[in-house]
Amino acid sequence: MRLTTVDDISTAERRIAGRVVRTPLLSCRRLGDPLRLDLAVKAENLQHTGSFKVRGALNALLARVERQGAPAGLTAFSAGNHAAAVAFAGRAFGLPTVVCMPPHAVPTKVETVRRYGGEVVLTDDLVGTCQALAAERGYHLLHPFDDPDVIAGQATVGREILADGPPPELVLVPVGGGGLISGVASALRAAAPGTRVVGVEPVTANALGHALRTGGDALAARPVSIADGLAAPFAGRHTLAHARALVDEMVEVSEEDIRAAWWELLDATKLLVEPSAAVTLAALRAGLVDAGPGTRTVLVLSGGNVSPATLASLA
Repeated sequence: MRLTTVDDISTAERRIAGRVVRTPLLSCRRLGDPLRLDLAVKAENLQHTGSFKVRGALNALLARVERQGAPAGLTAFSAGNHAAAVAFAGRAFGLPTVVCMPPHAVPTKVETVRRYGGEVVLTDDLVGTCQALAAERGYHLLHPFDDPDVIAGQATVGREILADGPPPELVLVPVGGGGLISGVASALRAAAPGTRVVGVEPVTANALGHALRTGGDALAARPVSIADGLAAPFAGRHTLAHARALVDEMVEVSEEDIRAAWWELLDATKLLVEPSAAVTLAALRAGLVDAGPGTRTVLVLSGGNVSPATLASLA
């Protein structure tokens, strides 16, 4: 399996330059001091569509245009953030977009897709329905994570972290299907091989960790978590290969720890983030990741798309 290279990441940077937000790396002593860490957050919740996903979607679409020309349209399957990113990319290039989302998808995420002009199909058979629509309409299917061009696009998050200060000693990344951590780890391993890369999943939505333990098996039951953006039903072959080669450690956090860390993250950073972004802080607070005093640590805040109902549940 070919892994993402420095040239792949540089090409992705060139393709999406000016099309994505260069999100800030923000020091946060309010979180770091109690943990005795030199801690910063990478605020991808401030990205277009409210998550890192737009990086991979745009790079994959632009790569497709370079190699084969513009497709007739785009289709994708997603619980929300990738769906919005694909709709955003489609609108930017004047392409029709249809995305398959689960019936239990967060209503605000469904509305976000529609706001960007995407057609939404609610279905329990996300992959099968999406593949059928792609064949029927002649659309290009943009995979949410298991695509080398998507991974290279997400790797630009890692490049920006490295450009904004000394190389961190520890980077914690939320994990769903594994596209983000595959990209971030690719960027860090190439330029800062001493940086530890740790992936964090909910206990109840641990597709990549399960695949690593079992040799690639998908989850037997539908993953459910307050961190709905991480509820991928399986890990892809590309992300699994990247995780095996490049990721130092995977840990899993409970729903209770995610909820507690989410409120602390909101309060300390004054950023609107979704529960998926809080799993990394949850892992630190629960003592699941070893880090010595003063360790330069970065938490990747993967997104900020949260429904009012979920926010109200914190009360």
